[in-house]
Amino acid sequence: MSLKRNLLLAGLVLVSTAGLARAEMAATTASDIEVRSGPGAEFPKVGVATRGSEATLDGCVEGSRWCRVDVNGMRGWVYAQYLSVEQNGAPVMVQDHRDDLGIPTITYEQTDPVKTGSVQAAQPGPDDQLLAPVDQAGGEVVAVTPPEEIRSYIDDNPVDTVQLSGDLAVGATVPHSIEVHRIPDYQYSYVEVNHQPVLVDPGTRRIVYVYR
Repeated sequence: MSLKRNLLLAGLVLVSTAGLARAEMAATTASDIEVRSGPGAEFPKVGVATRGSEATLDGCVEGSRWCRVDVNGMRGWVYAQYLSVEQNGAPVMVQDHRDDLGIPTITYEQTDPVKTGSVQAAQPGPDDQLLAPVDQAGGEVVAVTPPEEIRSYIDDNPVDTVQLSGDLAVGATVPHSIEVHRIPDYQYSYVEVNHQPVLVDPGTRRIVYVYR
């Protein structure tokens, strides 16, 4: 009888713990973010989760900014800087509070197609130029709605695309080594990143609009 009682109590503890974990792993996207098929900018894009979307967070890779989520019907990987979790009634950023929130650590392994049987972690190359992540402390960047003639100007004045690692999202910062191009009679400049035109504030170099 005691054994059955102990098993029942153990089952209740497991159920309660699982329920708590699910509540803790409810997250919200803090910006429009790209969802990728693996923890790296080199992985194919699954789609885009819009700002304010509810997500379920599985966990994050140790020593990495990448976390795995279910969001808007997609399952994939996003930056921890773009996810917030409610703590004590207030939203906090996952990247800054991973230990406090008890975010699970998960691993990702990819089979090397050349060396069968070996595994490697997906990481950006050491010489990759990076889009700086959205700086939450630097103030929120509100996405602009450019007039149609701005896109026409960009299409009529194409520029070479630049390859950058990182999420192409409003608020991310373009490196100073990348040239941005002025648009006549318009306060924002433009550059093409990974074959997608983006509008950039020339003063802060932060992205204010991404043409999808």
